[in-house]
Amino acid sequence: MDIGLLSVSMGVYSTKRIAEEAVKRGHYIELIDHTKCSVKLGSGPPKIYLREEDVTNEFDAIIPRIGSNVTKHGASIVKQFELNGIFSTAKSIGIIRARNKVRTLQLLDLKGIPIPETLFSINPDNIETQIALLGGPPVIIKLQEGTQGLGVILAETKKSAKSIIDTFYKMDTSILLQKYIQESNGEDIRIFVVGNKIVGSMKRSSEAGEFRANVHRGGSTTAIVPTEKECKIALKAVKYLELGVAGVDLIRSKNGPLLLEVNASPGLEGIEKATGVNIAQQIIAYVEKNAFRRKK
Repeated sequence: MDIGLLSVSMGVYSTKRIAEEAVKRGHYIELIDHTKCSVKLGSGPPKIYLREEDVTNEFDAIIPRIGSNVTKHGASIVKQFELNGIFSTAKSIGIIRARNKVRTLQLLDLKGIPIPETLFSINPDNIETQIALLGGPPVIIKLQEGTQGLGVILAETKKSAKSIIDTFYKMDTSILLQKYIQESNGEDIRIFVVGNKIVGSMKRSSEAGEFRANVHRGGSTTAIVPTEKECKIALKAVKYLELGVAGVDLIRSKNGPLLLEVNASPGLEGIEKATGVNIAQQIIAYVEKNAFRRKK
């Protein structure tokens, strides 16, 4: 097959690993920097250009690895490939949904998936009420489109929470507030889903003095076997968001597992090293199964 790998650099671990496994399995794979892509509409069939090169019909499948700072443009490029009949491991609508935490939680809450108590607002006049609705401090304050633990703040007192929330509101920055789940002890679970199958799971534990368990924030990882309920939550979340490849983040509370977010471009380094599973190979196998089926 000819595969387009939508990413800005082959130097990124996840991008490199996916390319390596594609080549091992006999495929041609090309890096497509989606920030350098353009779409031309009107006066004939839609065209996708990588700089001046027409790549409209060059690929049997694409694997999007869209960065958070170019989500809308990247999703638009993915959408055009979809409209041209090219298989994608993540639908454009899924990328858009997953990148915005509020949109993700609204949809999954509607579907009955358990999430932490969450509140979002832009009203600076009743911040105390907003904090009280979550049971008071401490509260978690998150940027709606943050990644890798960036833009996630633990406010331990009402005074600090009010100050941080007020600052974000005045900066016209979209945030959400969540109840702090103390019993999670700075740990979360990443479940990696490819297609309708869980291919790897790990527990991430924060380093001393840090409540965020992200690997990029210095967290440590350990392979785990998720519970049946955790597996069901992960598989349903990916299905409802219309993603073929995703990382689902959960925490364990006294009331059971709670979904934090879903990552449409999950990193491979932490999960592959923790579990020893060749996740990149699983992604290529998923592409083979679905792209060949569509071609046939």
